[in-house]
Amino acid sequence: MTVKPQFSPYAESLLVHFRRVESIKSESVSYPSVDLGVRQLCDLELLVNRAFYPLQGFMTRDEYESVLEHMRLPDGALWPIPICLDVTEKLASSLATGESLAIRDGEGFMLAVLHVEDIWQPDLGREAEVVYGTRDPARHPGVRAFFEETKPWYVGGKIEGLHLPQHYDFPELRLTPSETHRIFSQNGWRKVIGFHTRDNLHCAHKEMILRAAREAGASILLHPVVGRPRSGDLDYFTLVHCYKQFVQKFPRNMIRLGLTPFAERFAGPREVLLQAIVRKNFGCTHYMVSEDQGDPFAANGQDLFYPRGSAQEVLAEHVGDIGITMVPIRRMVYVEDKSQYIAVDEVQPGMSVKEISSAELRRRLMEDLEIPDWYSFPEVVAELRKAYPPRHRQGFTIFLTGLSGAGKSTLAKVLLAKFMEMSDRPVTLLDGDIVRKNLSSELSFSREHRELNIRRIGFVASEITKNGGIAICAPIAPYEEPRQIVRELIQGYGGFIEVHMCTPLSVCEMRDRKGIYAKARAGLMKGVTGVDDPYIAPSNPELRIDTSEMTPTEAAQEVFLYLEEQGYIR
Repeated sequence: MTVKPQFSPYAESLLVHFRRVESIKSESVSYPSVDLGVRQLCDLELLVNRAFYPLQGFMTRDEYESVLEHMRLPDGALWPIPICLDVTEKLASSLATGESLAIRDGEGFMLAVLHVEDIWQPDLGREAEVVYGTRDPARHPGVRAFFEETKPWYVGGKIEGLHLPQHYDFPELRLTPSETHRIFSQNGWRKVIGFHTRDNLHCAHKEMILRAAREAGASILLHPVVGRPRSGDLDYFTLVHCYKQFVQKFPRNMIRLGLTPFAERFAGPREVLLQAIVRKNFGCTHYMVSEDQGDPFAANGQDLFYPRGSAQEVLAEHVGDIGITMVPIRRMVYVEDKSQYIAVDEVQPGMSVKEISSAELRRRLMEDLEIPDWYSFPEVVAELRKAYPPRHRQGFTIFLTGLSGAGKSTLAKVLLAKFMEMSDRPVTLLDGDIVRKNLSSELSFSREHRELNIRRIGFVASEITKNGGIAICAPIAPYEEPRQIVRELIQGYGGFIEVHMCTPLSVCEMRDRKGIYAKARAGLMKGVTGVDDPYIAPSNPELRIDTSEMTPTEAAQEVFLYLEEQGYIR
């Protein structure tokens, strides 16, 4: 029998009394359970600590439909993005309304109980279209992540929290809404301006935040998100160390640093509305918003997906609903004539403006070049240099891809021997056949299993790269998407050099050391890449090598010349 919980809309959190915890634990022996992924854990934490107030659990179908159709909950409260618990079809078919579901972290530790009110299969394409503005994963990385991560069924209902997810890193910075309210009150802060970030911050950001805070007469909550990492993100621990140095540059008792486990969707204006609601629940009275906030391409120089300024416009329309004042972010640039930062719209003709892009900063770090004091603080730069050592001290992955018989394994062995001779980094060979035997022996050669095999290779290579080693990978890897996933994973830690072994199929068939082409042509083997299964050539590899035109030693020399040009070896 399930005891119906009692919820108070004014409670500091959805955590139950410790005596109720013991009761739930004894009852939960018979409950079905679900282990949450990273995004789901972020959502659960913000539900339980009431950063997602007024939600009292994962959305029911009525709430979900109301948010999609009207961007509001059934009671009229503004809410821009569905917060749902997605589960497998197998689990959904085993549940019934009125039952309880144990919610656990990835290690099986029970964090909460969901009292099931609704079970349904949503139209994920429709949800993507409404929330993101497209259902095409090729156009929007947030949509791609949504389709890749979201399971096909939703379960909704109120939750009772037993524990917040356990964090062993920076516990003093993981403030809950009730804690920030208390801190603001103790410090006498009546106005607080929230600043959402996931990027590193430098001198221009300090001037931008200070100007906004002074104009609003507010103190500052620097509130970086520590939810899901994104390709190209700076190492999370380094980021936090940089933030801790950054806040030291502000006047005393003016700024507070806090981390929030917000799983970004990059849904443009709707995302910014959710960010503002969360900051309001953390006690902020003002919220800083840039022209491109919430856009998936805001940080990498590509054309924006959402119209520039739309985030600010949409939030300005709904500040009354949220109860927060929107503060437009004014981009600052360094004017050499004045030796100071000023807003872009205050720059006069003839002024000498200096800027360094994120890409240029990374290049300077990689090549061990000077970072000027006008751009960043020496303490921040020192932390960055730990995360971005010069390329000749970084780990990297050489990813050889091509048909069977193209020369991947031979080139990999030559490279291995040459790197071992250099003996300046540990080297690991992840040959396709070796991996299949030792890491993926249970996998078939279906497309799904081939992609899984490449992801496994990518994970191992990323760990080697992260720890300063060299990984040489030599799988066939016939499909573009898993190769790109591996690239994105590894580039967060070091170098990734994709080498397309473009030896023609006719030459590969003549070599046919394993006899697989002969068997395929005779109809004795199915799913052979290049015969009855496609090989999708890389669209933009670092190198293309045709071993029908050069020896293995010459091919290795091509790789080493590229590595030397890029600064990976000396």
